[in-house]
Amino acid sequence: MKNYKMIIQYEGGRYNGWQRQGNTPNTIQEKFENVLFRMTGQKTEIFASGRTDAGVHALAQTANFKCNTDMSCDEIMSYINRYLPEDIAVLSIEEVNERFHSRLNAKSKTYEYSICAVKKPDVFTRRTVYYIDKYPDIDKMRKASQKLLGTHDFKGFSSVGKTKKSTVRTINSIEITENGSYINIRINGNGFLYNMIRIISGTILEIGLGKAEDNCIDFIFKTNKREYAGTTLPPKGLKLAEVLY
Repeated sequence: MKNYKMIIQYEGGRYNGWQRQGNTPNTIQEKFENVLFRMTGQKTEIFASGRTDAGVHALAQTANFKCNTDMSCDEIMSYINRYLPEDIAVLSIEEVNERFHSRLNAKSKTYEYSICAVKKPDVFTRRTVYYIDKYPDIDKMRKASQKLLGTHDFKGFSSVGKTKKSTVRTINSIEITENGSYINIRINGNGFLYNMIRIISGTILEIGLGKAEDNCIDFIFKTNKREYAGTTLPPKGLKLAEVLY
């Protein structure tokens, strides 16, 4: 069996997330596996670096699969792209060591949350950007974001509920950049809990809009209570930007 690593891109607005589900064929994983079955005649499972949720996008998701084929990497990529929907694409493909696993070998991931402060959403970006009608205080957002750096229990910044699994994660960096009316929150960490990026972004944004004080972050870490954190921002503004190995 040959092991193939792919970098893929998708607009997730019309899909029920990455992971294959028994009650719907409308997932990114299902779309890929159907094409791979068509290509090889074999049932082939594809593994992603992480399971993006419904409506979430990927600029550069990493995935891998194993199969027997005499096709070259270029031929495989051309075949898969030919039969995928237009909102999903393979950017690159290469043969890798048989032990490579896109999720288990990942060292860190970078997500971006995109916001735009205008009265009327742009028709071309409305599916991938969260629109607000008031421009936030970026300096306050940057100052507050520094409290999130390092290793902490992020349960209060997630929707995991009761769990026996560890909710401790490490955030390596948070960058908040501006480009005209657009604001981008870029977060790199060793892993993320359910809705963690969207809740962190919502909390930082509320601080920038004057709806919360930056000391709320300390209180959330102290109590681990979800209700003290900001709103869970919509999935459409979230993109998986990069996976590092």
